[in-house]
This record gives sequence, structure tokens and C-alpha cells, in this order.
Amino acid sequence: MRVLFLTHRLPYAPNRGDRIRAFHILNELARCGEVDLVSLTHDDEEEAHAPELREIATTVHTARVPRMRNMARALPALPTSRPLTHVLLDAPDLRAIVARLTARRRPDVVLAYCSGMARLLFDDALRSIPAIVDFVDVDSEKWRALACVTAPPRRWIYQREWRVLAAFEAAAARHARASVVVNERERNSLAHIAGGARVEIVPNGIDLHAFQPYGAPARARTVIFCGVMNYAPNEHAATWLAEAVWPHVMRRRHDARLMLVGADPTDRVRGLAVDPSITVTGTVPDVRPFLWRSAVAVAPLTTARGIQNKVLEALASGLPTVVTPAVAQGLPAEAKPACAVARDPEAFAAAIVELLDMEAIARREMAMSANLSALGWSERLAPLVTVLQEAAGCPAMAPDNAIATFRQFEREHSDVGMRSSYSKF
Repeated sequence: MRVLFLTHRLPYAPNRGDRIRAFHILNELARCGEVDLVSLTHDDEEEAHAPELREIATTVHTARVPRMRNMARALPALPTSRPLTHVLLDAPDLRAIVARLTARRRPDVVLAYCSGMARLLFDDALRSIPAIVDFVDVDSEKWRALACVTAPPRRWIYQREWRVLAAFEAAAARHARASVVVNERERNSLAHIAGGARVEIVPNGIDLHAFQPYGAPARARTVIFCGVMNYAPNEHAATWLAEAVWPHVMRRRHDARLMLVGADPTDRVRGLAVDPSITVTGTVPDVRPFLWRSAVAVAPLTTARGIQNKVLEALASGLPTVVTPAVAQGLPAEAKPACAVARDPEAFAAAIVELLDMEAIARREMAMSANLSALGWSERLAPLVTVLQEAAGCPAMAPDNAIATFRQFEREHSDVGMRSSYSKF
């Protein structure tokens, strides 16, 4: 089986949620066939990792995203039916790379990772080839949720993105032989907007061996929150945690310390470190030593789609975790015994303090009550491999059918007065 794998970030290093899943998918696919990887890259550091993936994939091709150019193109796109996701996740030579590669090495099946790359399935080079879309989680629902908690004018932009991206996701899901999401909540969301599409659940996994703590549990009263800190839901979560929750914790545990660990903290997040009990690390080479030195993990996100890898990693590292209902809803059942769920600042703080008051060994035992042994990546991704193998054995789709699918999307979902940005179809 020859797979063309399209990703919106280079799946290395596997140090953030989208890269982690894509990296393990790449490993699994390489075990059962040839994989041609085409990936967007966003900076020199990311680009520098491409040679490392050539030890896994058959070929690796990258296209650099010109951030400032894409930002300039975003404003003119607002009156159109084109999602900003597609404008911002684009590269001038991306389509040419795909066309050349497909002409030289025609794949049996295409796997598009997230809605940002699914747009390529409608290109001349790919639209007749059987395709699978790994939505991971339904991005349009994320924008809908963000619109509910954001003030104008960003709210209006988020509402627009929700509307036009949902329309595209519906078209892509109907075009694909199957679509993949990480849990039942995401399947219900995609089925709601793409009635009739085949949607399968392929959950995230965890590398238990990599995160297993080898030393004694930490005795220091350190609370840790991990995430990419310029991602809006994580920035909001970190701010809410530090400003609304943390004062309640400190009133009861003067020895508590909070670590916000993750790349690219915004000025707002960096400013939280004015409190001497709070540390903002910025980018770290490996999150595991920070987890192993902590007592309790938290995932205080109010906007959370899919499965939060940070929770599985914390539990595998021996840390009980306090989560919001939005996070808890997406967790596998195996993880929930080791998680406390709290919604408002006082309840969230009380749950943290209760865990900090426990003996270190009792916290470790609570974390270990989550039986993660069945959540290895190979086991979790096996259904995706099966879906791809099934699609690879199917006849190619007639190009006219792909065009008809996209035309239906435009007819059903474009607003009055909205000109199409996909006129070539």
C-alpha cells in the first residue's frame, strides 16, 4: 500500500498534540507500506527536522508557510466562502509539490490530516484517488466554542470561521471514503454537519514506557499545566488558572507552586510570572522531567475538543489531574478514575488542594488507578490502518463525482453575496 500523507505541521518533534498523533500515524503506516509525506513547515527549526523523518517515510517533502503573506491574504478572504484556516495554512508551492509527486508516484490512498489539508483532496492531482480525512477533532466546533467566549470583533471572525469551515468539513467528509475522529463527541459533531458520511473513531494513545516515572513521587507541592501557550484556549486556561484559581490555592497551601510549561508563551502568559509562586518556562526540550518533579497536573481548559494528550501524559507520569468538564468529556473511560472534575474557580482550587494534601505515594497510586495499558499507539491506530487498506483497494472516484460533491457544498453553504474562492471547480 502506498500512502500519500498530508500534514499541516511536520510531525516531528512529537512535542505538541497535533504532531504527536501525526508522528505515531507515520510510524504505523511505515510498517505496512510506503509513505510519501508532504508537510507544511512554519520556521527554520521545524524545517530542520525533516531529514529525521526520512528514516521513517519513503519520501519527505516540505512547503514553507509564509506567515506574513498569508496574514495579508486573510482580510480579502473574509467576504468569500474560503475558510481562514485554508488561507493561513498554505504555501505557494504546496499544490505543485503534490502534483509532481502524484504524477511520479501515484498513491493508492491519500490521508489528509485535519481540515487544513483536506482542501487538497479536491485538486486535479488528487480528487480521483481514494481518500481518508483524519479530522482528529472537528475544528469548526472549536471556532464555535471560541466565539461564545470572545468579544467582538474576534467573535465575528470566529463565527464566520465556524460557519464556512463547517460547510467545508461536510463536503470533505462526504467526498472521503471515510473520516476519522478521536472520540464519540467528535463523531457526533461531524455526523451532525455531514449526514451520510462514514465517520470512524480512532482515539489517541500514549507511549507508557516513555512517560513512566522511575523515581519516587515528588514531595514538593508543585502543580503543572502543559501546553503550547500561544494557542488561544491554552492562553485563556493559563490566565484563568493563575488569576481566578491560584489565589484560592495559595490561601490554603502557602508552599504550593505553579509551573506553566510550554512553547511560545504570549506576553499575557509571561506576565503571570510576576507572582513569585508561578513559573513560566517557555519552550523546554523535554516535558517529562517537569512532570516527574510535579505533584499534581491540571487541564483547566474551557474550550477543549478531542482528547487532551496532556492529561494522558500526566497520568502516565504518575500525576493525578484536575480537569474541567470540557476536558473530562473527551477523555477515555480508562483515564477518568485518576481525574478530579471541577468547573468554577473555588471548586477547581479545592480539588487541587485536596490532592496536594495527600501523601506523595497516595497521589501516585491515584494516578496509577487509571489503567492505560490498552492505550498504546499501535493498538489505538489499528482501525485507521484498516480503513486505509480498505480505501486503497477501492476503485478510484470518478473526477466528475468529486466536482459534484464540491459544487453541492457551494450551493448549500455559501452566503448571499458571497463569491466562491474555489471557482476552479
